[in-house]
Amino acid sequence: MTIEQLKEAVASGRIDTVLVGFPDPFGRLVGKRFRADYFVDSVVEHGTHGCNYLLTVNMEMDPLEGFQVANWDAGFGDFIMKPDLSTLRELPWQTASALVLCDYVREDGQMVAEAPRSVLRRQLDGLKELGYDCRCASELEFYLFNQTYHQAFEDGYHKLKPSSDYRIDYHLMQPTRDEPLMRAIRNGMTAARVPVESSKGEWSRGQHEINFTHDEPLPMCDMHVVFKQGVKEITEQHGKAVTFMAKYAPSEAGNSCHLHISLWRDGKPLFWDAEAGQGSKLFRQFLGGLLKYCPELCLFFGPTINSYKRYQAGSWAPTRMAWSTDNRTCGFRIVGHGKSFRIENRMPGADANPYLAFAAMFAAGFAGIREGLDCGVEYKGNAYIDPKLARLPSSLAEAASLMEKSALARTAFGDAVVDFYVHHAKLECASFDSAVTDWEKGRYFERI
Repeated sequence: MTIEQLKEAVASGRIDTVLVGFPDPFGRLVGKRFRADYFVDSVVEHGTHGCNYLLTVNMEMDPLEGFQVANWDAGFGDFIMKPDLSTLRELPWQTASALVLCDYVREDGQMVAEAPRSVLRRQLDGLKELGYDCRCASELEFYLFNQTYHQAFEDGYHKLKPSSDYRIDYHLMQPTRDEPLMRAIRNGMTAARVPVESSKGEWSRGQHEINFTHDEPLPMCDMHVVFKQGVKEITEQHGKAVTFMAKYAPSEAGNSCHLHISLWRDGKPLFWDAEAGQGSKLFRQFLGGLLKYCPELCLFFGPTINSYKRYQAGSWAPTRMAWSTDNRTCGFRIVGHGKSFRIENRMPGADANPYLAFAAMFAAGFAGIREGLDCGVEYKGNAYIDPKLARLPSSLAEAASLMEKSALARTAFGDAVVDFYVHHAKLECASFDSAVTDWEKGRYFERI
């Protein structure tokens, strides 16, 4: 939707509300709703303000201590939410509403470096300097439950009812039960400029995957966050709930967010050597950087305590660093050929913030190009059981420690960004360490 189309829709009464939001460190959309006429007359040109504490809260919206970007000592002032009009889109599942995403900027016009969109934009500047274009895509998995979010909350998340009674990977019969919802998601997302290719049942009970088409990195990430929020809202309207948790139950597979990426120039794929019929030198260098540096950047692939419970042998999620052609035990799976030849990063879970995850891939891949790295020999076999392979971090605390010490992370993202996200992770770890869990009560309440 262009601004001219929005003005016409406002004048006709088809649109009366515009949601103005930006992705926070968790990838959630936060912001305000405006009367559409006021948005057109004022917000388009001047933006709007939002309290800068939004960068420093936890999931419960508690302001956290120890951040430089915003704090009590500085009074928790405002930053500006500057609309990116290229993201303007109608939301067909909300009444007479449109959405625009924003960059978070300071009063002097400088982007807030710690904001996720800013982190990605910095890497895209590097992409442009190298003369490359990028095509990428994210695949999201989620679990569907036959109760609303409120019902799940009231039950303490103890009586979750998956929408299927058995595993439904590629099944066509059982997912038909969920087709009214899935159809609404496919059509609603496509109408909201998140063009969906397909939906399918995934491996576990109630697990689904919906794929949307590839794009450039920033629009791709924008589609990703719109998709996650939209799926939750549409599902709620159908009396159900979904979760994008990386691992919602010990006995079920995790929710992945596989990231696909390839570099291009002047409409030609640079990862493919047409004469040799195989991956190019640039591909091998980029992949070499991913193999070397992704473990120390894993905080941007696994941002929560729960993320690291997904990394289990035989779980469809990777545990060790290796690459192979069409091998789902490896961290990096190479798929396609010619124009479709690309790297699939299997490390991120569905809880990943896409802006940060793609930024990490660029940082690692660019380092591989600068350093002239090579990805080595393609791995053959079951990477889960090979102790010679480098492993992924086993906890959020370990991932935070690795990023804190990472020279590449500090060079690629800047000290302020690294310190910001490491501090977020440390506070989350401290919160979890002080919690008394249901596991502990079941283990110790009577028998200790």
